[in-house]
Amino acid sequence: MRHGKGLRQLSRSTSHRRALLRNLATSFLKYERFETTVEKAKELRPVVERIITLGKDDNVHSRRQVYSYLMDKSVVHKLFTDIGVRVKGRNGGYTRIVRTRYRNGDAAQMAVIELVDRAGEKAAEPKKAEKKTAEKKAAPKAAKKAPAKAEASEKKAAPKKAPAKKAAKSE
Repeated sequence: MRHGKGLRQLSRSTSHRRALLRNLATSFLKYERFETTVEKAKELRPVVERIITLGKDDNVHSRRQVYSYLMDKSVVHKLFTDIGVRVKGRNGGYTRIVRTRYRNGDAAQMAVIELVDRAGEKAAEPKKAEKKTAEKKAAPKAAKKAPAKAEASEKKAAPKKAPAKKAAKSE
């Protein structure tokens, strides 16, 4: 029977794999985004999701649990003061994995794992689209048609020089 065989071994012993995931989780929460292999990213995702869920509730017990897993006190502080506050209203799904390329040395598929609500991302893009639609509604339709008619009349008045160029090219 295959009970308890749910995790990828990543060609490492249990202690090595645990150390790898602790280091990856610490780096991920420090930088909020990095590139690794797809398999490591898929193994890292549930670990980081649990840690971020602990980071949403800032109490002594949660801090001690996170301190026991992460390798850097400044990362723990960032988790509880910055990341946990940002994802307070989200019920899971804090990370995304985007496949990027194949590594040159061994052709391993690489992926970027990142926080969905990163601090550096632009959240103002939907607002720009709303402004454009509001500007279109506010502008009168007659003002839009007048420049279009003027451009059309200029195009008709311009002489056609295309046949002369073709004759020059054929010589």
